[in-house]
Amino acid sequence: MARYRESVCKICRNEGKKLFLKGSRCYSAKCSVGKRPYGSGQHGQSRKKLSEYALHLREKQKVRHSYMVSEKQFSKLFETAARKKGVTGTTLLQMLESRLDNVLYAAGFTAGRKQSRQLIRHRHFLVNGRIVDIPSFRVKPGDEISVKAASMDLIKSLMETMPETPEVRWLSSEKSNLKIKVNSLPEREDLDPTIKEQLIVEYYSK
Repeated sequence: MARYRESVCKICRNEGKKLFLKGSRCYSAKCSVGKRPYGSGQHGQSRKKLSEYALHLREKQKVRHSYMVSEKQFSKLFETAARKKGVTGTTLLQMLESRLDNVLYAAGFTAGRKQSRQLIRHRHFLVNGRIVDIPSFRVKPGDEISVKAASMDLIKSLMETMPETPEVRWLSSEKSNLKIKVNSLPEREDLDPTIKEQLIVEYYSK
């Protein structure tokens, strides 16, 4: 994602949803969305009726910011999803969910995708026994993710500060051994029900 120099809490407030961009802060009472559940800026509290185009754009931006993907990366992912068999919107979400940075977050090993990206770049995780330092690396069914032996104490200490997260059906997590097994790609019912991926498809179809 291109470097964003302003407060990331503004992104969540403007999208009207917690995107968990601040890690553990998002789970606390300090979260800006909980304290000020309206858009940032002078006119943040004013109600505006969005045009059809604005609805499509906002949905695309919400998903893009949530997964911390740049505009160029997101459009390339959509092009790839559109070429694959199946429902384009669901395929796009599956590709985003199967990114290594998201898998670590979904399995409860990190407080957010931002923290996942930092830890991956610092070479703390292995996929099938090999170090992977690319956050956008896409895992496949059957892959096993583990923590480098020298990094186990660090990851365990981070996990102790995080609240319990619900189990994800398409992943098997062994938090005691710091291992994750990818059982399958997520089905649509495993994904965020608030995402309206059809609006994203319509945005790129114009």
